[in-house]
Amino acid sequence: MEEEKKKGRLNGIIQAMGLVFGDIGTSPIYTFTVIFLTLPITLNNILSILSLVVWTLILIVTIQYVFLAMSLSKRGEGGAFVLNQILQKLVKSSRMVMFTSLLTYIGISLLIGDSVITPAMSILSAVEGLKILPSLSHLSQGVIVAITLTIAIVLFSIQKNGTEKISKAFGPVMALWFVALGGFGLFSLWHCPVVLKALDPFIGVNFLLHHGFAGFFVLSEVILCATGAEALYVDMGQLGRQPITDAWKVVGPALIINYLGQGAFLYTHPGVKNTLFLMVASCNHYFYIPFLLLSVMATIIASQAMISGLFSIVYQGINTHIFPLFKINYTSKFINSQIYIGGANAFLFFFVTLIILIFQSSAHLAAAYGLAVTGTMNITVIMISMIFFFRKKYGKMLLALCLWMIDVCFLSASLFKIPMGAYWSLIIAFFPFALILIYTKGHKKLYRKLHFMDHEVFMKKYNEMYNSMSKITGTAIFFVRGIEKIPPYVTKVMFTNDIMYTDNVFVLINKMQEADGIDYCVENVTAGLRLLKINIGYMEVLNLKKILKDAGIDEKVIFYGEEDIATNSIIWKVFAAIKKLSPNFVSFYDMPAEKVHGVVTKIELA
Repeated sequence: MEEEKKKGRLNGIIQAMGLVFGDIGTSPIYTFTVIFLTLPITLNNILSILSLVVWTLILIVTIQYVFLAMSLSKRGEGGAFVLNQILQKLVKSSRMVMFTSLLTYIGISLLIGDSVITPAMSILSAVEGLKILPSLSHLSQGVIVAITLTIAIVLFSIQKNGTEKISKAFGPVMALWFVALGGFGLFSLWHCPVVLKALDPFIGVNFLLHHGFAGFFVLSEVILCATGAEALYVDMGQLGRQPITDAWKVVGPALIINYLGQGAFLYTHPGVKNTLFLMVASCNHYFYIPFLLLSVMATIIASQAMISGLFSIVYQGINTHIFPLFKINYTSKFINSQIYIGGANAFLFFFVTLIILIFQSSAHLAAAYGLAVTGTMNITVIMISMIFFFRKKYGKMLLALCLWMIDVCFLSASLFKIPMGAYWSLIIAFFPFALILIYTKGHKKLYRKLHFMDHEVFMKKYNEMYNSMSKITGTAIFFVRGIEKIPPYVTKVMFTNDIMYTDNVFVLINKMQEADGIDYCVENVTAGLRLLKINIGYMEVLNLKKILKDAGIDEKVIFYGEEDIATNSIIWKVFAAIKKLSPNFVSFYDMPAEKVHGVVTKIELA
């Protein structure tokens, strides 16, 4: 029994390495190299940067995310959606509800902006390692970009078919990657142990205090070592907290040892430009090609994790009604959570390609990287501070606020990168943010314009018509938000068009604030009218056809409401276009097209 427990724990650690730690695990490829592009290579500078990197990993990743953020979850789920759901139950005023919702929208948008730059940065920096090989040292940057784009095209094109078959290899590959990082770092550190002085946090603080603006700006590059920290929390629902915290106990030391090793190598080889790859090549040239291939695989896995994470974020947004309905394909017969969202994949591919073509090299791309990351970190720590305050856990709240001060420093330093290319992360984040605002505001406005019929009035009319008119044999399904207010398309079908079936079923899909769980019940409302109420967690994938079958409902026809929006406002024209381009409610749930009938209601929005 004890042996099985240990084996299960080890499997959880390896899985976490493959699913969660790809982004932060590949940051050693570029972080140290980027920092010393402009900083003079001296022992004091190396020790100072190492100190800042090591304590960033300890304070931001270990304490802010692993200790504080991951202690806040709903049924094991994490991320901005979860923090917002927790806060919605704790805050009292409507203004606070609006404030926390706005923070969530900004956080999600910045995370999407980050998810575009991460694959571009990771893959490009790994492919640049080809230049270290003597036989390929002549490769032009154009060829490097072409290889990077080829990998990106292949990566995004396979998403539609799913990655279930190859995903089993992600964990072992990443485990080997972290062993390699730690091993090569230790070898280099062994030959120059003087860099161990960098474990003193005051060396980094002293550097910041005595180097003015240049010292402050370097924080915008140091934070690259913690990119992917948010993914630990967002992806928590895939594995749960324990495997991720267990894995971090291995991954964290491996990263720190590798950074220390890179510092040691840079001190003894001050003329190098690509620290990690040259450090590996200097150990033994026979190791280099396997390590280079391993690095490319690791960056592809990191990018895959980011793509899958984006699909999960969009799906959460659909279920919590902040994103419109996107067409979703389920890529696994066995795992419901493995999904493909074509719109999100196309968005990500377009901007990843654009970013690679614009910046051309990882050194240039580093100028765009970090702003979205630090913005997301700030929003996360603000929200967890609020939760600890409302729950009266003042010790944790004070700790979170101290970390917030550090996050503000990182964000402030990253703001200076805006003219150098960081504006691209804001441009990319603007699209989902604008989509969220237009869609949520538009739906509220549209809902207020619809003329719902009160339950009592509807029941009286329904009973009169059902008992007096001839009916069509079979079952008709109508989708409603509740039975207290009946949507106009239902009344139009029954009372205006005189269409009445012998069996009428109202389907109410209630998205719960919890992430997991699906249950349903069928209630008899009156003669010929039933209510199928489905409660579903916002991370669950709903197989509506299966539930209808299990509930014994064999539908003959499915009615749904569709709004024809007339407006002179540019914003609401955009909203109307979003509604038209989005799949309708029933096609989203993959209902049989031959049974579906849309009932149009004309609405004017001013």
